[in-house]
Amino acid sequence: MTQIKEPNQRSISDIVTAKTTVEGDGFTVHRPFPNYDVRDFDPFLLLDEMGPIILEKGEAKGASAHPHRGFETVTYVVDGSFEHRDSQGHSGNLDSGDVQWMTAGCGIVHSEMPEKEFAQKGGRLHGFQLWVNLPKKDKMMNPRYQEIPSKKIPIAQSNDGKVRVKVIAGQSMGKKAVIDTKTPIMYLHFFLQPGAQITQEIPNNFNAFAYIAQGQGLFGAEQKLAKKEQAVFFKNDGNKIFFSNPSNATESLELLLLGGTPIGEPVKRSGPFVMNTEEELEQAIKDFQSGAMGKIEN
Repeated sequence: MTQIKEPNQRSISDIVTAKTTVEGDGFTVHRPFPNYDVRDFDPFLLLDEMGPIILEKGEAKGASAHPHRGFETVTYVVDGSFEHRDSQGHSGNLDSGDVQWMTAGCGIVHSEMPEKEFAQKGGRLHGFQLWVNLPKKDKMMNPRYQEIPSKKIPIAQSNDGKVRVKVIAGQSMGKKAVIDTKTPIMYLHFFLQPGAQITQEIPNNFNAFAYIAQGQGLFGAEQKLAKKEQAVFFKNDGNKIFFSNPSNATESLELLLLGGTPIGEPVKRSGPFVMNTEEELEQAIKDFQSGAMGKIEN
């Protein structure tokens, strides 16, 4: 029997399995994009999942000093603890459940390393890093940070308790995020028990995708099956996104649902720099090499 699409419910354009790669000082990540299938997904440039993994003493690795220009990095630590430092003298810790939304703007050098005690003792590490593009008018803005501790991030739950969502950006189930984004963004962390389902409203103009961190579920108007370490990309053919965890599932379905307004500008990227033209990329490299983006002081 053919599945009949409900009104305003988005269908699926693609399902992509994440590639495993090594980043920073040697830590492994699962990356649904960019890859050969999906170069970018305007306004998103990259998504990495770190772990989940249990680290022994001294095993934790991070990303030592490196630059960024022209976009935003969103670091979400689900489990574990990181220290961050930058060329503007900013430093602090990101602990379990915390989010750091860093707007690199005109350029910054920063490091993200395991917190000393966590590195010494080991433990469970799990987190995500998302790269969000900036429009041309904001690419050379002054860098800024928004650091949101876990206790300040809104959490909503369905009446039956089977669906829970952490609202990092945007809104869901009556809760609104506390974060301010340069580009309108939705960043929702969902947990669905077996038998649970939800239809999330989303602006018509948002590009949107889901990334499954645990379990498997049914997605979109077609109710296609997708599983752990896969990304589901939705068509812009409605303002509702459906997903569910089948009643016969043996574990919870955990996923990120991300959406944002496409910028619609040329994207030129080289490693940690994302600009609009090749000339701007060359200038970014020169500025970093000359020390114009600063350095992290000891």
